[in-house]
Amino acid sequence: MFVSISIHRPKAGKESDLIDSMHRYGAAAAGAPGLIGVHTLLDAEQAVLVGLAMWESREAWETGVGPMRDSVADDPFDEWESGPVEGFSLEDV
Repeated sequence: MFVSISIHRPKAGKESDLIDSMHRYGAAAAGAPGLIGVHTLLDAEQAVLVGLAMWESREAWETGVGPMRDSVADDPFDEWESGPVEGFSLEDV
């Protein structure tokens, strides 16, 4: 299994814009071979959004992630986020 996790810290008032973007990102993967699931999660206490994408393998992710990235390529993340996105690429060991 391959899991991609992205941690986002939205600016005040920009939460819904960022959530909409994250939902578009996940929807762009619909039907991709090897996709297990994509989720947008909220930690309300820390005002953090977490993107979670689970794939059968790294190879499946590498094949499927292109349309996902394309779906948000023009989004103004610098206006929506208070800092850089933290990302993790996790594999079974």
